[in-house]
Amino acid sequence: MKNAELPFIKDMFNNIAPMYDFLNRLLSLKRDVKWRRKMVASLDTPHGGASFLDVACGTGDVLFEIYRQKGISSKVTGLDFSKNMLDISNDKIRKSAYGKTSLICGNALTLPFADGEFDGLTIAFGIRNIIDKKTALLEFFRCLKPGGSLAILELTAPENVFLHHLYMLYFEKVLPEIGGFFSKNIDAYSYLPQSVLKFPKNSEFAATIENSGFEKVCWEQLTLGVCTLFKARKPL
Repeated sequence: MKNAELPFIKDMFNNIAPMYDFLNRLLSLKRDVKWRRKMVASLDTPHGGASFLDVACGTGDVLFEIYRQKGISSKVTGLDFSKNMLDISNDKIRKSAYGKTSLICGNALTLPFADGEFDGLTIAFGIRNIIDKKTALLEFFRCLKPGGSLAILELTAPENVFLHHLYMLYFEKVLPEIGGFFSKNIDAYSYLPQSVLKFPKNSEFAATIENSGFEKVCWEQLTLGVCTLFKARKPL
């Protein structure tokens, strides 16, 4: 496996799982909810009866958003390599009306699904944690039906110099302190700004998506560029 950071990242997410939802809302000032909503809305898929895969599904926020927007008859599957995250997602599903959701503990580099199984595929805040992004994108391409829709949501650094400076001041100084205080795991929230800085520029990542076989690749910067939504389609 080319993803040498996987053991550390897996342990990190297992450790912060109990506080993950709370800290997402707090540290993003609840913008993460709107970002996920916009990602799901961008999927060009039928309403009702379509099949969806959410990779790095975490505690299940995207899964619920898919049902809300795409209909209760949708077939939704969530995959994550963190068992603790999936346990929380499963608890939330049991208390909801979405009991038929499938949850799988697995890895984005070797998705355990047949070719052309899904109408839509999403991944929110997970692709930057995968070193071998090209292999993951090829797996996404394989698992989508012809004409299937891909939506990737990721934290990014603003391109404007002044905004970038302010953002990194918050990201490198304030966020680790707050995240570490509540989660008792300062390493996890110190890793976050490092992973964002290492993420490719939007144009570079879009080119990687296109080189993986996708068409109609585009991106949209959200909230002054602190988050970016990438969209693409598998050719018919």
